[in-house]
Amino acid sequence: MSSPSGPGPLTGRVALVTGGAGGIGSAICETLAGAGAAVIVGYSGSEERAATLADRLPGSGHRALRVTVDDSGVLVAAAADVQALEGRLDILVNNAGITTPVPHADLEGLSDGWIDTILRVNVRGPFACVRAFAPLLRAHGSGLVVNISSVAAVTGLGSNVAYCASKAALDSLTRSLARALAPDIRVLSVSPGWVDGEYAARMPPELIAAQATLTPLGRIARPQEVGRAVLAAATHLTFTTGAVIPVDGGRPLG
Repeated sequence: MSSPSGPGPLTGRVALVTGGAGGIGSAICETLAGAGAAVIVGYSGSEERAATLADRLPGSGHRALRVTVDDSGVLVAAAADVQALEGRLDILVNNAGITTPVPHADLEGLSDGWIDTILRVNVRGPFACVRAFAPLLRAHGSGLVVNISSVAAVTGLGSNVAYCASKAALDSLTRSLARALAPDIRVLSVSPGWVDGEYAARMPPELIAAQATLTPLGRIARPQEVGRAVLAAATHLTFTTGAVIPVDGGRPLG
């Protein structure tokens, strides 16, 4: 079993973050590791990047693991690996996701292939992860699943129509699983607006500036703020399940 990182509210616990090497994912990993958890950085196609992140996280006991969320065979193998090497899993963060920018009015531009891919990764993927890791999460009677959603689930504004639908479905999945897995596993969504990360960096600066203007708090989120919301779900919101925690600066009010 991996030795946990330094003293903190999550010392002795093991957390798995899918898509852990990305901008938001790495911030979540860093936050959980800083609170004492042994963090498994889940990756699909970026093993070197995930391993590098695991090596530089604060504390010890961290490692990278292939967790391809839309491949149930890989997930079953990953769960067996975690069981063998860690002996437990306390926190599963379903952070992996995919999208592509397509104007909502461009109905022909959003291909069937992209619709299927987005729903497969963003909806089926989190469900399949929960299904694979539920026995481990249930074992100690205090498991936690955090699904990384989006304000697009509420506003219907986002990179494309299918992406918005996928995040609305993810929030519905959160509520259904919270009911089904209680009391041994809590399930929550953390729902950011625009985040100052890798996806936003690829967008025109004027688009990001406009989003900041439309947000009552006057800026977009920092990745670390998403990480702190996940940490709060694990450490402070211990009587909360089936809820959606916004990290959007009040964007739906704009």
